[in-house]
Amino acid sequence: MYANDGFRELERHECLRLMAEVPVGRIVHTRRALPAVLPVNFTLDDDGAVLLRTSADSELVRAIDGAVVAFEADAVDADRQSGWSVVVTGSARVVTDPAEHERLVRCGPVSWVPAAREVFVRIEPELVTGRELVGGRTLYGVHVSA
Repeated sequence: MYANDGFRELERHECLRLMAEVPVGRIVHTRRALPAVLPVNFTLDDDGAVLLRTSADSELVRAIDGAVVAFEADAVDADRQSGWSVVVTGSARVVTDPAEHERLVRCGPVSWVPAAREVFVRIEPELVTGRELVGGRTLYGVHVSA
């Protein structure tokens, strides 16, 4: 986090709790040597790993399997000038273990765009950071609209 930016830094457990409440986040990866951001639906595994389900033939899978990526989720209330943002950074990998794959078929994320051949992608939560702005006020007591 950035020191003295007026937002409250969130602890790891708070970050994961908040992420579990929203269905959509954004995966940040490299595409043709440039940053790329893609909105996706997701769930969290019991250990806090981010789980995606997508087409086995997708460009996304080819781009992120074995790479370090960032995953961001947030919730914002523009009227109240409040919200939070969480970023998970870690290695992404396609789940290849048959037992883990079967477990995720039963209780993992459901693709919003089903494909004939789907895989699960697991992002290990190596670094979890988050910040919150409550009620349009900074930590300094200054109202955001001032």
